[in-house]
Amino acid sequence: MFEQLLFNLLAFSLFIIIFFKIFRKNDTNYICLLIIQAIGIAISFVEIKLKIEENIFWGSLRYIFSIIIPFAIIILEVNKINFSEILSIFAAKVCLMFGNTRAAKAILVKLVTKYPDSYLGHKLLAECYEKEGGMRRAIDEYVTAVDINKRDYKSYFKIAALLKDLGKKDEAIQMLETLVRTKPDCYEGSCLLGELLCEQERFKEAANVYNEALLYKPADFDLYYNLGIVYTRLSDFQMAKEMYEKAAAINHKMYGANYNLGLIAFIQRDFEQAEKHFEKSLYGDLEAASYYQLAKIYMYKGEKDKAINFLNKAIELDSNLLKKAEKDKNFEKIREYITVSVKMDDRQEILDQDEEVEDLKRPVVLEEQEKIARYYLEETANLVEEMSENYSKQKLDEKIDFIFNKEKRKKEKEIEQKELDDKKKEDRQKELGNN
Repeated sequence: MFEQLLFNLLAFSLFIIIFFKIFRKNDTNYICLLIIQAIGIAISFVEIKLKIEENIFWGSLRYIFSIIIPFAIIILEVNKINFSEILSIFAAKVCLMFGNTRAAKAILVKLVTKYPDSYLGHKLLAECYEKEGGMRRAIDEYVTAVDINKRDYKSYFKIAALLKDLGKKDEAIQMLETLVRTKPDCYEGSCLLGELLCEQERFKEAANVYNEALLYKPADFDLYYNLGIVYTRLSDFQMAKEMYEKAAAINHKMYGANYNLGLIAFIQRDFEQAEKHFEKSLYGDLEAASYYQLAKIYMYKGEKDKAINFLNKAIELDSNLLKKAEKDKNFEKIREYITVSVKMDDRQEILDQDEEVEDLKRPVVLEEQEKIARYYLEETANLVEEMSENYSKQKLDEKIDFIFNKEKRKKEKEIEQKELDDKKKEDRQKELGNN
């Protein structure tokens, strides 16, 4: 009897505390808590009225409903954890789980209107707007979430990605620069920033970003491959070669890296190395191009049968290479042996093979820059071929050396100029001191 009196006293006290919370906060979310408490108190009255003997199940239920849950919520709020926010977030997530974005959004709008400092509310609302395609509203909510929680680096990245999708690339770059400066180990941020800088042809800045990212992820083949592309665009072929080699060493499925290494070896007239690299890149989208390059190598080596076989394979895989082969001086002696007979069944088999290697593509894609870099290398290789017809071997070696060391000499000149400027400055200061 004493236990029931003590229970009712405690339960009513908690009921009154929660009741006054509704008035003070003007928040109807607490009504559900009052209902749960009322159920627990009702169970107690029913037990007294019907003189039901002590029952573990019903006793536990009334204690949980009337005392434990309300007391836990009061403790949470003393520690500045908002019960109403937790309840709204839970309800919104349930709605999203069942695909009801509109209902989730309504709950969250009500929450952030009532509690403007609700970090979780703003962030989840941003995700709702993003799902609906309301990118600008999503950005506004992510910005508010970041203002509340400065360490929310994922929202920083989200804002930058959405700005990029909206075509506001300068703003996206600024946001990402802030992100990688604050959190330099943010891999996704570094990759997206590098991609955007490459798109604006700010390759030196992109190289700095990727090199910084490598400090935190030193075994990432994508970063090395992206650096290879950047150094290719900077005409620093020696550094590009080193980066492609590192990418290919870490991941043997980096067919693009091996293809580019083949082109660089071709430029250096190292046909043995070029052959090895092109053989490693005989997969997926690069299969036809690799066969074509191998055909050129075999022409240089005087192996005409192999050249004819590989050239025909290349054209069967990509009929566009027929026009290229007809203009290519390397194939003048074997043009009459070109046979193109691609059946629909064969073509479907090739497409199926391409689908099988689809998963070998890089997860971090710089497709446009990748194509430009590859085209740049191919054009340089063609230029070297043209020079080989007009220059002696010594002159050709000098030209190739110039191509590969151009960037190195440029850096050396910059250092020399800086030293000269520093010396002039020092001499000027000494002169002023003597006067």
